[in-house]
Amino acid sequence: MRVDSFLWAVRLFKTRNLAADSIKLGRIHIQDQPIKASRVLKAGDVFILKSTGYERRFEVVNFPKSRVGAALVENFLREITSVEEQEKREMIQLARKHQRNQGLGRPTKRDRRDLDGWI
Repeated sequence: MRVDSFLWAVRLFKTRNLAADSIKLGRIHIQDQPIKASRVLKAGDVFILKSTGYERRFEVVNFPKSRVGAALVENFLREITSVEEQEKREMIQLARKHQRNQGLGRPTKRDRRDLDGWI
């Protein structure tokens, strides 16, 4: 199965095109080497998905016929990311969560009514 199809089928990417773009940008590696979207995966292959500040490692267990539900992903893919990388990922996500102050985004309907009354 092609790498881009597999990444989409096991729900690591929302679309196959996003998976292919990530591969083109060099974010997916097999045996520490960047790959092409057309590369054919084999059972037992280990690939690395690089993100900003951390990386995740996965092992291919089996191949789905088409996109699978979230509960069935574990039948086709096994995450073998080290504990250090998982902790790093959690810290980065926690830092991103606290960067944005709540209420600074788009105004709510109530906020717009208050603004209309004020103007």
